[in-house]
Amino acid sequence: MSDERRRSGWKSIREWVLVIVVAIAIATVLRTFVVQQFYIAGPSMETTLFGDDRVLVNKLAYRFGEPSRGDVIVFDRITVNGDTVQHDDLIKRVIGLPGETIEIRDCAVFIDGARLDEPWLPADMKDESVDPGVRCGTSNVDRTAIGSNEVYLIGDNRPMSFDSRMFGPVDIDVIVGKAVVVIWPPVDMQLL
Repeated sequence: MSDERRRSGWKSIREWVLVIVVAIAIATVLRTFVVQQFYIAGPSMETTLFGDDRVLVNKLAYRFGEPSRGDVIVFDRITVNGDTVQHDDLIKRVIGLPGETIEIRDCAVFIDGARLDEPWLPADMKDESVDPGVRCGTSNVDRTAIGSNEVYLIGDNRPMSFDSRMFGPVDIDVIVGKAVVVIWPPVDMQLL
């Protein structure tokens, strides 16, 4: 083998290594700062999202804007048990915004005293002939003030959701990002 062919081979290998390193660096930056896939593990967002769905989350959404009512978001729920700190990524819907008051009476959500229309809920969750405890689990929440840097989050599957009704408003700083699209399985693909 000639020296020229050998140099050409090494040059080709170096170029491929460089391409792979650059691709990995770009993917890492995108995943860390821009967009990330999350796996839905529980039933709290049914009928919008189901177990085993995978969603893409825009991590820049709230760096340049504020959460809006109805947004589906992923946040880092931090719990402390003695010396143990645990982080759980949860996905819920934004119901209450900074500075508002929220109250829940017989499953109906009231924002600053006005009943909230929730078009994202399935019909059976709105059926007032069904017992409120069955329809939404925690059916009453006393009037709660939402802080200036907080949001109130509730899952769409109210009877099966562990959310702000139990742990209160969530600080905006722990929001990972806005869920924008279901990417898996293909039959469930949809914008959120």
